Amino acid sequence: MQFTTVWFILIAILWSGYFVLEGFDFGVGILLRTVGKTEAERRAIITTLGPLWDGNEVWVLVAGGATFAAFPEWYATLFSGFYLPLLLILVALIIRGVAFEYRSKHSDKTWRNRWDWAIMVGSFVPALLWGVAFANIVRGVPLEKVGDHIEYVGSFLNLLNPYALLGGLVTLTLFITHGAIFLSLKTDGAIRDRAHSAATKFGIIAAVLAVAFLLWTQLAYSTKSWTWLPILLAPTTWVAGIFANRLRREGWAFLATATTLVLAVIGLFSVLFPNVMPNIDHTTIGLTVHNASSTHYTLKVMTIVAAIFTPIVLIYQAWTYWIFRKRLTAEQIPSPESGTLEATKHLSV
Repeated sequence: MQFTTVWFILIAILWSGYFVLEGFDFGVGILLRTVGKTEAERRAIITTLGPLWDGNEVWVLVAGGATFAAFPEWYATLFSGFYLPLLLILVALIIRGVAFEYRSKHSDKTWRNRWDWAIMVGSFVPALLWGVAFANIVRGVPLEKVGDHIEYVGSFLNLLNPYALLGGLVTLTLFITHGAIFLSLKTDGAIRDRAHSAATKFGIIAAVLAVAFLLWTQLAYSTKSWTWLPILLAPTTWVAGIFANRLRREGWAFLATATTLVLAVIGLFSVLFPNVMPNIDHTTIGLTVHNASSTHYTLKVMTIVAAIFTPIVLIYQAWTYWIFRKRLTAEQIPSPESGTLEATKHLSV
């Protein structure tokens, strides 16, 4: 197998990890005030993410860095053509991160309400725009050869097409459902009950949207019959997850929705390969794993480094999730006025 193919697969794996882990982060953030009705409940909800959210964001940094190193032409075209939506995602992630840290600095109700909305908006924007971005990559964008490089020549409005907007709604509803199931798994009492109900409602909506999007993807943009496999398996595992959630088997439900997100990413990358950014005019060449890649030696060195350090990172992150695996309730979260807030600051409550 060529190193270009290896790194295409590795980047797909990184995005799969990001969607699974940061996906429930976004879902929990969006549901903060829907599932959390009191201050204590909202603080418990945020505490479920406290030790995890910043580690989850590392996946997108590594995915971006891997793209830059392995496929610099893809990186340059993507970040120049998708500049505005990627900037909006970055600003939303910054606001969201600041909100997690600053919400606990003052016990004033108005102060906390404002940061709650910052968390919700900061979670909503990337959950929507990541779907829009990936749908446009699969669909193809206006590209033109300028000198030795292939550049994006469209506008922001080119990215707001029906297929891409549907992709955004799909990731939004998938992440909300995934986050609701995570809350059902990590909490108890009233929070768990509301999260369970939200997972069922949004899960059905997500199933309808996802089936439409995946069928559109396969029929309109795939030239391979075998890509039907992940596209058909994804709805199957999603339905299994919703069914497990109804039975209050949250662990199995979370595993099933996580599998769905992985299958969805695999399906999109499978449809895309060997392109990394196709031209919307299919008579003109776009960016492929071959004309967008770094040198053979660069990819070889990167592969050796990744083989050594990737297992270490995965083991550490798995250990983190194991340590913070217990369920939480609102009653377990100390009041901001109790004098114990300093001891729980690291949980960003």
